[in-house]
Amino acid sequence: MKALFINCTLKPSPEASNTEALARVVSDALAEDDIEVEFVRAVDLNLLPGVKTDQGPGDDWPEVHRKILEAAILVIASPTWLGRPSSVAQRVLERMDALLGETDDDGRPVAYGRVAGVVVTGNEDGAHHVISEICGGLADLGFTIPGQSWTYWHLGPGAGPDYLDEQRGRDWSHRTGRQMAANLAAAARALENAKWVMEPKG
Repeated sequence: MKALFINCTLKPSPEASNTEALARVVSDALAEDDIEVEFVRAVDLNLLPGVKTDQGPGDDWPEVHRKILEAAILVIASPTWLGRPSSVAQRVLERMDALLGETDDDGRPVAYGRVAGVVVTGNEDGAHHVISEICGGLADLGFTIPGQSWTYWHLGPGAGPDYLDEQRGRDWSHRTGRQMAANLAAAARALENAKWVMEPKG
């Protein structure tokens, strides 16, 4: 079983990412549960605007799309900016819109049977808003969102230190992240063995 993490930080590699650091807590817990983990830092790629799987020459999204379809678990990790998901996270969700028109060999939407969760960091409030926006989009696409399939870290409203520079709050975020991993893995395994019934069209 595979898990794909799409880090939607605004910082290109190799700059340290607070969002990825917290996401690694979740990915480490999944790896300990024998789940293969891969990270993609979206800002490093040329993700053209649009809602098609392939927007033409130079578009790096088709490779990310392939990785999504290979994974049973998808985690979107985003910083909080002005109380909202990053612009990179929005671009990723827009590109995933094409999944709505794609089906597998049995005629099921390709996101069915896959689970998703969210990791959020920021030094301002708004984490629950970011989580709800991203989870809502993922659910619309057909992903299953297990209970408590998220974790976040912030130190309240206003400017403040970054996750990588501050120990306060980490224990809760890490404990919640490990529980998130357990919930994602359990739901993914349950769906893997589920028998899907599709209503006839028309």
